[in-house]
Amino acid sequence: MPSLPRSYTLPTSFNMPSKKDSILDAGNWDEIKQDVPPLSPIRRGRSKTWFLDIFRPLCMSKTGDPVKKARRTAYLDGLRGFAAFMVYWHHHQLWAHQTNKTDEVLQHGFGYNNEHHFASISGIRTLFSGGHFAVSIFFVVSGYVLSAKPLSLIQSAEHSKLGDNLSSALFRRWLRLYIPVIATTFLYMTSWHLFGLWTDSEHKGTYGEEVWNWYAEFKNFSFIFTGGGEPWLSYNFHVWSIPAEFRGSIVIFTALLSFSRATRNARLWCEAGLIFYFMYIVDGAFCAMFCAGMLICDLDLLADRNKIPEMFTRFEQFKELIFVNLFVVGIYLGGIPNHDGKLDELKKEKGWYYLSFLKPQAVFDYKWFYLFFAATFIVGSISRIPLIKSFFEMRFNQYLGRISFSLYLVHGPVLWTLGDRLYAATGWFRDVHQGGIPNWVNALPMSKAGPLGMEVGFLVPHLILLPVTFWLAELVTKLFDEPSVTFSQWLYGRTLRGSKL
Repeated sequence: MPSLPRSYTLPTSFNMPSKKDSILDAGNWDEIKQDVPPLSPIRRGRSKTWFLDIFRPLCMSKTGDPVKKARRTAYLDGLRGFAAFMVYWHHHQLWAHQTNKTDEVLQHGFGYNNEHHFASISGIRTLFSGGHFAVSIFFVVSGYVLSAKPLSLIQSAEHSKLGDNLSSALFRRWLRLYIPVIATTFLYMTSWHLFGLWTDSEHKGTYGEEVWNWYAEFKNFSFIFTGGGEPWLSYNFHVWSIPAEFRGSIVIFTALLSFSRATRNARLWCEAGLIFYFMYIVDGAFCAMFCAGMLICDLDLLADRNKIPEMFTRFEQFKELIFVNLFVVGIYLGGIPNHDGKLDELKKEKGWYYLSFLKPQAVFDYKWFYLFFAATFIVGSISRIPLIKSFFEMRFNQYLGRISFSLYLVHGPVLWTLGDRLYAATGWFRDVHQGGIPNWVNALPMSKAGPLGMEVGFLVPHLILLPVTFWLAELVTKLFDEPSVTFSQWLYGRTLRGSKL
């Protein structure tokens, strides 16, 4: 099995047998909305220029125009896209700043060890190293979106349609999540041998050996009920969250079916009970995040039908104040310092001493406890704060939302190939670079002047890295992401009665 890059560190995980890297996640990556034209020319129907349409950047294509009227949940697409960009920025910040050990500063709070930087101020720091916060948002959004249609059927007592919906969703879910992972990791692995690319990881001697190792790793990685082995895929460490996404999806589908015949209040109490179980009884923070999204969605749909429980209507006049405060608290908790996962270290962080005593015994990696509340508060409050909601409905965030899954999948390989070389060229190099890519080391040295995380020599490479990453994300969206939706829907249809399969 290929080993981790020599300079790569993995944070402690939740509900996993060993350590794993941060994300991204993976996130919801739900089906393409019917009122949004697909990016892929394959799905739109072939034209004379279909081949060029695949490679043409979205900014140069008319299909990139946003939908004129935003959907009710368009802000969730924007939130998911912005979170995916946070993951991109998180990994680039920590990867580059390993060279001078300042990556640790970005993972601590303001004033830790007398280090005072703008990038480490609570709230601000999330924009520099908020990848784990972004993952938590992915999971809560996933729980919300996966629950939306089934809950609307439950509230309408359309149980027959509910069964059809859940059977289709569960059948398609694995294919929807893993086909893009299969395609991108295989192509990334192939590029090592096809182009002779050096990366800071172990490569097999021959392409045949590499393919077999990739297959052996992936088949074990994709089996979510495994009781051991590595929790990550060495051909893209960031996809550790995909199995968590699939497990969370199964929890949601199972819970919805189980609660479908319950009364409104009983269903809400059961959803809250699941959250408590996963958060305080067992180490299942990611499942709690999914269930929180389900509960928020249930309450939103009930509010739309004017069937919200009376206890919530009593606070109607304070609604704006409550949700603004929840948003602020969510931003603060989302900046949980976490360098080595030790609770004693958290107690030394300014503003976190008393909060550290809230961590329940069941939670192994403390950051996920605080990130659960942070993501839940953020997702639950945005739709009630018009200014924040409109921000996530902006064109750029909607664009990020459409390529979010692919952005998550490709940003790592771009970082480990092109990014590593550009950083080494501008002065962000390590000893391993001098042995692996010596011609790139200090090829174009640049100043490291500027605030931490915004140094000139760090920002300049992104003039190349950012558009390349976005373009590749669009390409993966067109070739693998959207077609995986179509294929899974087609395959499910072929299994139904009346089909020719």
